Amino acid sequence: MEHIIEELRWRGLIHQTTDEEGLTRLLSEKMCTVYIGFDPTSDSLHVGNLVALMVLRRFQRAGHRPIAVVGGATGMIGDPSGKSEERNLLSPETIADNIAGIEPQLRRFLDFRCGGNSALLLNNYDWMGKFGYLEFLRDVGKHFPVNVMLAKESVRNRLERADGGMSYTEFSYMLLQAYDFVYLHDHYDCQIQAGGSDQWGNITAGIDLARRLRGVQLYGITCPLLTRADGSKMGKTESGAVWLSPHKTSPYQFYQYWINVDDADVGKCLKYLTDLDRAQIEQLLQEHGSNPQQRIAQRRLATELTRLVHGEAGLQIAQQATQIFFGGEIGQLTGEQIEAIFADVPSTQLPRSLLDPPGLPVVDALLAVGLVKSKSEARRLISQGGAYVNNRMVASQDATLGQEDLLAGAAVVLRAGKKNYALLRLA
Repeated sequence: MEHIIEELRWRGLIHQTTDEEGLTRLLSEKMCTVYIGFDPTSDSLHVGNLVALMVLRRFQRAGHRPIAVVGGATGMIGDPSGKSEERNLLSPETIADNIAGIEPQLRRFLDFRCGGNSALLLNNYDWMGKFGYLEFLRDVGKHFPVNVMLAKESVRNRLERADGGMSYTEFSYMLLQAYDFVYLHDHYDCQIQAGGSDQWGNITAGIDLARRLRGVQLYGITCPLLTRADGSKMGKTESGAVWLSPHKTSPYQFYQYWINVDDADVGKCLKYLTDLDRAQIEQLLQEHGSNPQQRIAQRRLATELTRLVHGEAGLQIAQQATQIFFGGEIGQLTGEQIEAIFADVPSTQLPRSLLDPPGLPVVDALLAVGLVKSKSEARRLISQGGAYVNNRMVASQDATLGQEDLLAGAAVVLRAGKKNYALLRLA
């Protein structure tokens, strides 16, 4: 098996290491424990977390033990790294709800039942919550030179901003994460911390603290942030962040995000975010280069990631929705499939009795769901061949909807033009 450091290097996933030679040697000698922390600032992880998740996954597949730490304690403070302004503090109740949402997502990427290198999921509040303030200052704060803390990039960048600055609360965040590393070393023999490139200061602070407190050598490795070729962060759309939760970003939206990745970014995404090996990725990119308009690489990327994040059922829904939103057959859908596929489109509910003879005029239905602003606009849309019921073109301005048009006995799908869908529920 290829050494994990070699694999990370060819995938472009090594940004910095504290001691690459020593780290490579350590990983060659035994099963090691490596941890990455995840802030519970939302009830879902997002696309920006995928690189870290996959790094932990790769360490486990290489025979090492991963620890995912959710920051129940550090989440109350807020990591200043990469932030231009103070974060809003979250309540303990909100953080607990967020952790409950994140945990099942972490479990999709890591194996928690595979013997000696089974993954662990820990909450740093379990150990940080027991500290008293004076005790923490004596046992931990005493070992942090303020001049070293001020030199950290995450701190320096904030202090240099004319409109910025930093509270003592955020300034002390570094101490908390540093102590996490020491605690995990003491209790789980964790010798490696990984994270995004913006975590370098926090990681090295933990290594310094372990050396001062325990006289041990720990190691750090950072990976690049997920960015486009122009340097901007990936995972943002016009409607906001791309989340891993199907309730915040549907499997269809998630799948489409990767289908639409730029050619300049798809190779990096395949290396960073999929389990495909070197030969598979190189073959894909060769095929893609010969016929880029087919988006072969993007389709494989979307398939691999949607299956990983949403499972086989989520992938099928996303692919089925893709076919439907490009004019595919709708008639055989079940109620559950309708709810999943059309979760993102506007919906309106009307009494089912409106479908009784003589039926509900399509003109009225288009107006009711908001696809047109007036009946005259609806008639014009129909006359131009741009109105559809269940993906079938409406031929007449006098057309009506009847009971026979109901999908799964509950809804009708209306469309204006190529892409504007709405769901009419009838109950």
